[in-house]
Amino acid sequence: MRIGELSRRTGVNERLLRYYEEQGLLQPSRLPSGYRSYADSDVETVRRIRSLLTAGLSTGVIASVLPCITSDGGFLAPTCPQMRADLAGEHRRISAAIEELQLSRELLEAIINGKPPVAAAGESPR
Repeated sequence: MRIGELSRRTGVNERLLRYYEEQGLLQPSRLPSGYRSYADSDVETVRRIRSLLTAGLSTGVIASVLPCITSDGGFLAPTCPQMRADLAGEHRRISAAIEELQLSRELLEAIINGKPPVAAAGESPR
């Protein structure tokens, strides 16, 4: 299928599909005319990419994860034991970012409500 059909079937913009190709996430074949030709399985690959992006992973991490996805959609194939540790590291990174955002939200709520901001542990009030 051509890129327009893949875009229609996945709901993903053609420009974004080209970006996924640049990042090594999709590998379409090329027709003699130079047009990209995608396999039917690329529809599911694009859906997986979107899910992994939604989970907070970068395209670099996704490039490592995609080969470890089993045909039934399982995310940790036995051939990729290091991936579990790598994903645990990503989980810690995202958790730390969430904690920072929660603190920012609390400080902003205090400012909005006219209360003096409470300093985080180990910090002096600004």
